[in-house]
Parts: sequence; C-alpha cells; structure tokens
Amino acid sequence: MLHPSGGSPRAWRGASLVATAAALLALTTACGQDEGEQSPNGQNVGNQAPAKDNGYGADDGYGADDGYGSDSEAAGKGAKAKSAGQLAVWDSKKLGKVVTDSAGFTLYRFDKDTAQPPKSACAGACLKTWPAVPADGAEVAPGVDASLLGEVTTADGTKQLTIDGWPMYRYAQDTKPGDAKGQGVGGTWHAAAPDGKKAAPSAAGAAPVDPAGLSTRKDPGLGEIVVDKNGMTVYRFTKDSAWPMKSACTGACLKKWPVVAPVAKNDTRGILEKGFIVFNRPDGEKQQTINCWPLYTFAGDKKPGDVNGQGVGGTWYAASPQGKPVGAAK
Repeated sequence: MLHPSGGSPRAWRGASLVATAAALLALTTACGQDEGEQSPNGQNVGNQAPAKDNGYGADDGYGADDGYGSDSEAAGKGAKAKSAGQLAVWDSKKLGKVVTDSAGFTLYRFDKDTAQPPKSACAGACLKTWPAVPADGAEVAPGVDASLLGEVTTADGTKQLTIDGWPMYRYAQDTKPGDAKGQGVGGTWHAAAPDGKKAAPSAAGAAPVDPAGLSTRKDPGLGEIVVDKNGMTVYRFTKDSAWPMKSACTGACLKKWPVVAPVAKNDTRGILEKGFIVFNRPDGEKQQTINCWPLYTFAGDKKPGDVNGQGVGGTWYAASPQGKPVGAAK
C-alpha cells in the first residue's frame, strides 16, 4: 500500500525521521554545551565602595593644593593614556546618566574648553591630573548617536576624544570603576553625559538615554566580559543548561539575579551571535541568551565595574562574549 504522498509507509517514516533529526542537529549546533573555562583569576573583585569625595580643589579649577592634583606620583600614574574602548553609560542616582570607558571609569569635561570649535584648555601639568582620553579605539555606547564622537588635536599633537565637540578626560584620583571624585572639582570639572553635556539627574518620567544593549569590557582580573546597557556585569549560572534550554534560577533567586531582557542582535558589540536567542521562561519572563545560555545581572552590583557576583556559591560567574562562565572550574 502506498502512502498518499506516493511512497511506501516505510520510506515515508524514514524521511520523517531524517528531517526531525536534522532539525534537532541544527538547534543543538546553535546551542552548544561547554565546560566552564577562561580566566584562572576567578577571584571576587570590585567589592569596595567608592571613597568619599575629599572636596572641590583649588580656585584655579584644575584640582587640589598645587592647582593640578593631590600628589605628583598619583598624577603621573594617571597621565598614562589608555584607549576608552567601548564606551558605556552608567545610570547614577546622584549624577544621572554618566559616560564611562570600557573599564567603567568616569569621563569628564572641562568648562574652560570649547565645543564649537573643539578646543582643550588643559595642557602641561593639568594633564597629569586630568589625562586626555585618546580618540583612537573609542567606540560609541550602544544606543547613542555615533555622530557625536569626534576628535581634537591638542597642543602636544594628541588626538583627543570629543563628544559633541567637548574634549574628554579621566581623573587621576579615580582609582577604581564607578569613582566620580572629579565631579565639581574647582567648579569647572563635571562628569560627562552620553551626549557630551554635563551629567545631571534625569527629570521624573524622562525617557532613558540608552535602550537595551549588550557589549563587552575588559576587567582587570577577569579579562573580556559581557556588560549590559548600563555597563553592569552580566552573569552565567552553572546550574542552567543550554540544551535543553533551562534556567535553574526561579522564584526568590530572581530577586538577586534579575534576568537580562531581550536584546536585538544589531544592538550588540563583540558578542557571539550563534545561539543569540530569547528564552521564553516557564514563569512568563523573556530572557536573553548567548550560545543558548541564560543571562543575568546581580543585585549586589551597584555600579559599572562591580563584579560582586563573581564566584558566588561556586555557581555564578561573569559571562564571556562567547557565553562561557569566566573562571569556572573545568
């Protein structure tokens, strides 16, 4: 007896099984398993709270007692030019939206500079306390207009990053990600907003500057890790599985480890796109995955650069751009 399609029942069943197996193989390939690996430096870092601001500095508007900083040694260390890399946006309750470099350090602008035309008034000793941010290698924060980024050539020939024409600087006394000790120094230095303006708390109900997005930053102890739209560290849970896709974090767990909401592929930078799909959780939430592994943030991280969730319970680890748990035992 022939099947309605024209073939024998045995042939029809064989073709059906082959098609089903092919579909499963494709999804399995997209959702590859791994054995946690990456950096051997899986220590918990970034736990300390930012040091309190020690004041506003001298009247010349450059910094502390000598007009340029608290001590020459610290200033000299801060003078080393480092690429800003992938810029991010920190949503500070006190300052509002603040732009940071890829390592989570605050970027500043100087009232004595000009944006039209771009011009820096910080030179010589000033740059020991306020190192100019190099334009080379800087990439716009996700969701921010790329046309705002530019550069200006300073008196010493440096190509300095500008945002909407305003030259960008770091502050030598900011010693860790999330510090903003340069805010208000001399009444002329201010944390920069993503659009180059002075950072300021958002008005109630104002639309966020940065939509959903994922990018990466280079952590000093962990290497390249994934961060969300606000520069907050993204984590993996080793009790989850990618195939079948499953989250072992439910109920009260989600209060400490909120899921990462869905992100469009074109709103990412440096992230593996294989298995970059949305997980429809049994509790109704939609969760972004990388290589089919569910992603989370940590409620204990308070500012960009924090990795307080690293190694918690021996099961939570920062996610690599490939979706692997950085520092997890193999």
